[in-house]
Amino acid sequence: MSTPITVHVRGSNQAGRPLLLLLHGFGSHEHDLPAIAGHLHPVWDWASLRAPLDAGNGGFSWFPLGVPGRPDPAPVAESTEAVLAWLDANVTPGTVVVPVGFSQGGLMATQLLRTAPERFAAGVVLSGFVLDAVLPGDEALAERRPAVFFGHGDADRVISADATARTSAWLPRFTAVTDVEYSGLPHSISAEELADVSVFLDGVLEGAGLGG
Repeated sequence: MSTPITVHVRGSNQAGRPLLLLLHGFGSHEHDLPAIAGHLHPVWDWASLRAPLDAGNGGFSWFPLGVPGRPDPAPVAESTEAVLAWLDANVTPGTVVVPVGFSQGGLMATQLLRTAPERFAAGVVLSGFVLDAVLPGDEALAERRPAVFFGHGDADRVISADATARTSAWLPRFTAVTDVEYSGLPHSISAEELADVSVFLDGVLEGAGLGG
């Protein structure tokens, strides 16, 4: 498995600059999510990673599609380790890092928090879900209880309703979650949701002493 690559990066990764780690959904690519950064505080640097698996038609995936909402844990773990290896190689230690994932990327955001909770200040999960498994880092995550924003629409026909419900039940046990359901939102990201994410991330900046 190849490691993710960075194509879009904003900022110089100077010490003290917070970083959003953008993780796209199935069949998409690293050019998809950077547009959301324009809705957020300009202090954020960002890095948008391409998933390591070829999904065809110019798109990529973090893990193969399987039973809806219940992927095979092995390829999920491999992609998670690939992202962590990328961080080791490219991000200054001590940087405030927040994974922001959509769909499959949303699951990846939760996996990063569950695998290496000490490395992330918070997380943003947009129309994503959590892996239905117990992971070794879960206990440490529960002790840290980082802030997590979980946004999802009640008209989503891609992520199964049981996976969304499982995520809404799981996150309060391990994180300080802000869980918002958007009326009429399909498998997408709305302007209203982005406004809420912006407010959430402003709070993360304030908590890290980077607000203002």
